[in-house]
Amino acid sequence: MKKIKCLLTILILTMCSNAYAQGEFEKKYSADSLKTWTRKTMKEVYKSHPGMYRYTSKKTFDKLIDSITVTISDSLSTIEYYRKLKPLFAKIGCLHTSLNLSKPYQEYYETRYNFIPIEIFIDSNDKIFITKNYSTDTTIPIKSEIISINKKPIKEVIEQLYKAIPSDGYNKTLKTLVLNYHFPFWYESILGSTNDFEIKINDNGQKKSYHLKGVTRKELKLHDFNIDQKSPLAFEIKEDIGYLKIQTFSSSSFKKNNQKFKEIIKDVFVKLKKQNIQNLIIDVRGNTGGSDKNAVKLASYFFNDPFQYWNNPVEISEGFYNEYKFWYGIFFRRPKKVDNTYQWKGMHWWLSTAFNYYKIQKPSKQNFNGNTYLIIDGGCMSSCADVSAILSHNKKVIVFGEETGGGYQGNTSGMMPVMPVSPNLTMTIPLQKYTNAVDATKNFGRGTIPDYPIHNTLESWVNKMDIQLDYVIQFIKHKL
Repeated sequence: MKKIKCLLTILILTMCSNAYAQGEFEKKYSADSLKTWTRKTMKEVYKSHPGMYRYTSKKTFDKLIDSITVTISDSLSTIEYYRKLKPLFAKIGCLHTSLNLSKPYQEYYETRYNFIPIEIFIDSNDKIFITKNYSTDTTIPIKSEIISINKKPIKEVIEQLYKAIPSDGYNKTLKTLVLNYHFPFWYESILGSTNDFEIKINDNGQKKSYHLKGVTRKELKLHDFNIDQKSPLAFEIKEDIGYLKIQTFSSSSFKKNNQKFKEIIKDVFVKLKKQNIQNLIIDVRGNTGGSDKNAVKLASYFFNDPFQYWNNPVEISEGFYNEYKFWYGIFFRRPKKVDNTYQWKGMHWWLSTAFNYYKIQKPSKQNFNGNTYLIIDGGCMSSCADVSAILSHNKKVIVFGEETGGGYQGNTSGMMPVMPVSPNLTMTIPLQKYTNAVDATKNFGRGTIPDYPIHNTLESWVNKMDIQLDYVIQFIKHKL
């Protein structure tokens, strides 16, 4: 009997808890509260983010905040408020800065609304095509061009999503790649709140409309930029051409896959020298970054003389500088104010050298003096975008593919605390600003621009044809 009472008590408490959570998630918040939260949230970002005004001035950003708060004239739910704030965060121009729905709220929201049951491809002419169909209607033609979704022109749909997706500066290749891989997720969070979708298409000149039911997250088979993470670092020599694929610079990923970056990279360049290989392809497409140490190590193999990687020590915000605690000194050197910046040289040398890449770097003894061809795309972020910029700026490589998603001049990342934001949101603010040793006026607000732009086509995307790698191979062979 006691056991039954206990079970009933647990059941009642669980039901009450779920009812409270659901009630909390369905709640609407007053306009005054939302306006107050907006200003408090952005004040915290101002205080902590050292790259806040890298691409947008404070004066301009203050106007943006005012323009957002003016539109809050009535009470809003969490998702409605999120959709107003998300584009504001994207205006910072920092791919490491984000505002997200809390995990409990995201899970709750996905129980109420399903995902649009298609994947898309955006080509270099900004045309949008259907590439996969997850609906029960199998008559939808793959590769047909989308005209509208729920009566909204597809151009407006994509533009609204672009405004919400964070990227460094004014970059678009990352935003495009994100939608090519994860369109259903972004559509749901920014434009969703429905389970039914009307999709109008152009199929070889014929306009057709389809009414589709949404699908669950489990029914979607979406992939990340890098499908194969079992071998984050791979190398082969074929037809006297070296091919080095680096899917990440993350030390934890290498450790997980029993790979040691430093040892493998050294072995690569030893083999190149022993076999007298004069042409090397480095493929970093989809490499979202990771350890600066690994990225700098890669760069060192292409210099004959000492070189500079970062332009100056890591910068932090005035707010972070003022909150530096005395006991931090056990691990970290105290930040210093230099002119109008706050520089932080990081941990004591006996603990870590991770902050030291502003110093002159030594070239590797196994440096490569042959021809190097770097393939990049919008999935190259953070430290991957940094090393791409350094190699391109110093003319150590010929660059192919599409513009990197990470900034040419550097990024703001490092320590990235996640904090709760009312109501039912979280935000991530990076605390360290990195400045690459490149031309400060070149590609401002953009990533590394390829010497030879090669864009995927609808056919190459759908049929998984690697036209970028094929182009580079043909480029080498014709050059020979």
